[in-house]
Amino acid sequence: MLGRKSFACVFVVFFICLSTLFAEGLNNQDVDKQFGNFLHYLRIGRLDLAKATAKLIIDSNPDPVQLLESSTAIQQSDIILRKAKENEYDRELAELSSQIVGLIEKGRFIRRCDPKIIVEEIKRLSNGSRGWLNGVRRLQDAGEYSIMYMVDALTDSSREAEWPDIIRALPEIGRDAVRPLGAALQINNVTVKATIIETLGRIEYPQSLAYLKYIIENDESAQLRELARESINKIDPSALRVPAASLFYTLAENYYYHAESLSPAIEAEFANIWFWNPDNNRLERVEVDKSYFYELMVMRCCEWSLRADASFGQAIGLWIAAFFKAESTGVAMPNYFGSEHPDAMTYATTAGPEYLHQALARALKDGDSYIALGAVEALAQIAGERSLLYNIGIAQPLIQALSYNDKAVRYSAAIAIATAGPTINFAERKLVTENLAEALGQGEKIEDSQDWPQQLADSYALRSAAAMLNVVQSRNKIINLAGAQSALISATKDNRQQLQILAGQVLAYLNSTDAQRTIAAMALDERNSMEVRISAFNSLATSAKLNANLLNVELIDAIYSLVSSQDIEPGLRSAAAAAYGAFNLPSRKVKDLILDQSKS
Repeated sequence: MLGRKSFACVFVVFFICLSTLFAEGLNNQDVDKQFGNFLHYLRIGRLDLAKATAKLIIDSNPDPVQLLESSTAIQQSDIILRKAKENEYDRELAELSSQIVGLIEKGRFIRRCDPKIIVEEIKRLSNGSRGWLNGVRRLQDAGEYSIMYMVDALTDSSREAEWPDIIRALPEIGRDAVRPLGAALQINNVTVKATIIETLGRIEYPQSLAYLKYIIENDESAQLRELARESINKIDPSALRVPAASLFYTLAENYYYHAESLSPAIEAEFANIWFWNPDNNRLERVEVDKSYFYELMVMRCCEWSLRADASFGQAIGLWIAAFFKAESTGVAMPNYFGSEHPDAMTYATTAGPEYLHQALARALKDGDSYIALGAVEALAQIAGERSLLYNIGIAQPLIQALSYNDKAVRYSAAIAIATAGPTINFAERKLVTENLAEALGQGEKIEDSQDWPQQLADSYALRSAAAMLNVVQSRNKIINLAGAQSALISATKDNRQQLQILAGQVLAYLNSTDAQRTIAAMALDERNSMEVRISAFNSLATSAKLNANLLNVELIDAIYSLVSSQDIEPGLRSAAAAAYGAFNLPSRKVKDLILDQSKS
């Protein structure tokens, strides 16, 4: 037995060795040795040494493939690692073990998609029964990556002898083969195309149905159409009665809601979108961020739906929703979009109200504020009254948006409706006024935050005021802004001049004593800028013309004092005089004004 001092010396020597190794870095032989040490320490319960060794391995940035080989060389390594990873009593050990497992999985992924290895395994398929079984097993591990090279082999006439073994192996790849094979159906080689159609039928995966039905509806070859029909019968015979456009749309919706059966490979940090390159006559893949893989696939499926039936408008609404959803990730769009590819809002405003309402209805149902806001803002730019109050079934999406739990969506919906100037009565019209008033109040009262920054609050306040001005100037009889008067009065005292001016202009159209007197007070307040005061007097003149005199004597006298003063800025004096004259008051004051300037 070692004494405490002896053990301490051994432990110090161990860490000196670790430090030396770390300083020099780990070569492949070192990785193999240290991984063996790590498992050994786990077996004997020396968790302190196990953790130190794990840190050394991780910090040395080892080759994941080498770590995988080290792992596979040691019996029951996966069991030992799993137990360490699930250790509930030592979270540090569990975390370090999890990182080690992650590196091993990365190595497995790197090896499984290595083109050189895949090509070798495809050739192995023709090396007898054992070779075929071993090759299939490894090609299954490569999954979708194997399909590109298997299709390449089937288009290479010099490898014709290998074709029967490759064709027999294709269905064995399983579900992962469907996405690349679906893209490969655009091949012009009828023989290979027939093989792909038959393979999809043998895999018996529903994702294939839309692509196969498209062949039935569009392919010139009667042989291929019949093969596609036979393959659909193996998967789901009822799909024969459904148009390809509808099948693609259903597939798109499954992607939209992230169906687990459509998930990309979990080992990689990215996902693959497959394309057929007619110039090179081969499959190509584009790596995309996993955060929007599903949404990109929604868009592709919707595009195929429209290829199958250009009048299938539902696909447009879903495509727009998916594009907004992809943009909400904040990740740059993939390279295949191209540098000149417009953003989602451009497509949304081009699409038209019907499809925007489809996207909006889906977003409201799903509680997706980003898409809802995008759809509402697009509607605000392009839609008139009839388009805005569009019905989907018994629902009116934009009206529903007035009660949505995201205030930006509510405010934008109210602004859109108010700007459109509705002439048909609707039950929720009071919600328009309430949301406009609430949006107008966004500003100095709020605390700047990431979710609702000051700039956004200012924007909504000004847009709301502009929308209300549109309502009153157009003499709209549906939207009654009396309920917003209090918010408008408060806005005249705001420190944002443009908001003050707009609020005064709106108040001028309200037949209200408080409204008119508020405008007068704003015009007389010397703390306001000259621009605000002149605009307020102009608004006061409008109010006088529309509503007659609602001012008290004190305010009338104060205005008269400005008009009669020789020390007031000419522009302000002129505006005050115009307002005063608009009230059509008794002539005594005007007589005094004339005589005061008279020289006898």
